Amino acid sequence: MKLGKSIAAAVLVAGVACATSTACSSSSNDSADSGGKLNVVATINAWGSIASQLGGDKIHETSIITNPDTDPHDYEPTPADGRAVAKAQVVIANGIGYDSWAQKLLAANPASGRTELNVGNTLGIPDDGNPHQWYSPDSVLKTVNNITDSYKKADPADAAYFDTQRDNFVGTALAKYNALIADIKAKFSQTPVGASESIFAPLAQALGLDLVTPPTFLKAISEGTDPSPADKSTIDQQIADRKIKVYVYNSQNSTPDVQAQVDAAKAHNIPVATVTETLAPEGATFQDWQSNQLQSLENALSTASGQR
Repeated sequence: MKLGKSIAAAVLVAGVACATSTACSSSSNDSADSGGKLNVVATINAWGSIASQLGGDKIHETSIITNPDTDPHDYEPTPADGRAVAKAQVVIANGIGYDSWAQKLLAANPASGRTELNVGNTLGIPDDGNPHQWYSPDSVLKTVNNITDSYKKADPADAAYFDTQRDNFVGTALAKYNALIADIKAKFSQTPVGASESIFAPLAQALGLDLVTPPTFLKAISEGTDPSPADKSTIDQQIADRKIKVYVYNSQNSTPDVQAQVDAAKAHNIPVATVTETLAPEGATFQDWQSNQLQSLENALSTASGQR
């Protein structure tokens, strides 16, 4: 990940947050500014949207990274982020090397009774694993359960309410999302596709698609390192020979190499589908964001297979 600047900035920001927030050395149970609700902070709004819906009117949720134009890999936390973490009773970090600055802020703002949820740790994914677990339906469901458990731990009196919120979210809010996943898998399993980076890999696996882009290329683009000439040549040939039916790229991390592949795919009449790392548009819910992307992907696959 391209996190060098963010880690360095986090040290300074954490110090500023401690200097400006009275919560740095106190209990995190002061929620007066949120009307008695649990203060919840998520490092990215993919998890934040889910956290907000699971908490309902019992929480006040703040997501740190929300701007669709932001590359989360390069994010540098601000003093306001430090203050938000200092006040939080529940903090949801992605982990897996994606938001290492969050641990800096937590360490600089200790608070008794705060519940800290690291998604990667709860899923058992190592630091060098794929951090984009909100693109894995299985990981999403597990994280839904873990967030619910975190709320019940922080606010035992409202445990039944949080269970109901969880059941409604899984059974109703995610219905279209789950239906699209099942439909794409049923219609297009084993279809060869290409992608710009590893963000799409968990979803491709869940959909049963055959992601033929070299894994080393996917990881290099995701981490901001230079892909090998051999990998680029392989992808160029896959596109030229139309060995992929659809090309999927992350529009928030479009390098010159990726843009060249997008242009080449379009030139060879290979449909291009887009994904993003954060909610797009910014105010969308997790399920609407993901469902819109899944629908676009299904449309692209249908076009490529001549079903439209």
